[in-house]
Formats: sequence, C-alpha cells, structure tokens
Amino acid sequence: MSERPPPAEYLVIARGQWDKTLSREEIRKVIDQFYTWIDRLVDEGKIKRGQRLTYEGKTVVRQNVITDGPFGESKEVIGGYWHVLAGNLDEAAQIASSNPCLGRGLFFEIRPVDPQCATPENTLQAR
Repeated sequence: MSERPPPAEYLVIARGQWDKTLSREEIRKVIDQFYTWIDRLVDEGKIKRGQRLTYEGKTVVRQNVITDGPFGESKEVIGGYWHVLAGNLDEAAQIASSNPCLGRGLFFEIRPVDPQCATPENTLQAR
C-alpha cells in the first residue's frame, strides 16, 4: 500500500476590485461567505490562512530607488493572499474556484511555492 505524498503548498493572490454594481450590503454578505468558506477549508486542512493587504505601500527597485504604492504600473489591486494545500496545481485551482468572491470583480493567481533556496540554476533570468 503506497502512501500519498504530503500536499504541496500553493500561494493564492487575490486580485481585482469589487464589481461596482454591488451594494455595500452585497459586499458584506460576500465577505461573510468568504470567511465561512475559508474557515471550513482551514478546518479540513486544505488552506492555510493568509492576510488582507492594505492599499498603502512602497516599491523598491534597483539601487535604493523607492516609489509610492505597491502596484507598479498596474491598476488592479492585490487585496490579500492565502495558501492552498493540494496534490497539484489543478487541484489547488479547483479549491480556489469555489471562493465566493469570484464573479464579483475578484480573481485569483495561484502559484506553486518552491521550498528550495534560489540559485542561478533554478531562477529565471531576463534575456
């Protein structure tokens, strides 16, 4: 009998902005649904909690150049993150696809977390 390997960790980045047609009460309901959803998945061992992100921030590029805002050239907002524990990227995407915030202006980027330290061999370089 073979044992299933431990699940891998996937970072989920919440992006976008609430649909402008939603009322404050509708947004409040969706947020409540989100917390019910995430609590259930944490209890099932499928998600690790992340955090909301504020709108303020700084961007540091090259030799000590610091600019206002964490968003670079993007007009989208990164609102928060959490981690999904899954057997593969497709399973992680499936878990994230049940998030009640989808379809209301938000979307999610899902990336595998690499537990290895960065090296020149495993890091993409601009050409």
